[in-house]
Amino acid sequence: MISVSFVCIAVGALLISYLLGSIPMGLILTKITGHGDIRQVGSGNIGATNVLRVGGLRLAAATWILDMAKAIAAVCIGYAVGDVAFAAWCGFAAIVGHCYPVWLRFRGGKGISSLFGVLLSVSPLAFVICGVEWLIVALSSGYSSLGAVVAFCLMPVLGFVIDVNVGWPFLAIALLCLWRHRANIGRLVRGTESKIEWKWKK
Repeated sequence: MISVSFVCIAVGALLISYLLGSIPMGLILTKITGHGDIRQVGSGNIGATNVLRVGGLRLAAATWILDMAKAIAAVCIGYAVGDVAFAAWCGFAAIVGHCYPVWLRFRGGKGISSLFGVLLSVSPLAFVICGVEWLIVALSSGYSSLGAVVAFCLMPVLGFVIDVNVGWPFLAIALLCLWRHRANIGRLVRGTESKIEWKWKK
């Protein structure tokens, strides 16, 4: 029987994971490097893709790494409390935080970089598979969002292969990220989605 104390610890771990995920790394980096409020330029998104448009490749890479890191930290908290499935649910909580940060009136990013943080810390093999897929699709098509959508579809399949209990949080993550990319999907269908501009800025 699950004790009340364990339930409280588990809920606390999920809440901390959400708060970690809600730290707006892209917004913080663009502000401290003099690029202003990322929400007022480009697509208005706080994620790495919009940072790439306004701040260049290095700043986008830093945003991506930090967004991954906060998801990895959340998964580590999950491992400290429970099994791999609970760790994956903590990763999901971090992605919810990234997409709907309390600090920014619940208007955040789209979850792709944090998703890769979850993949890396739960299943490095799944991380490599989705990462290679994203690179191939994004670089060949020029559409970051297309690579992301394919990764979202792959993620739950890989999760259920790893462990049925991991498949469910992976499915939840995929559905959330697909929802956050619904506008991108619509533009891809209409052929109006913006392509990535690879810029290297000092």
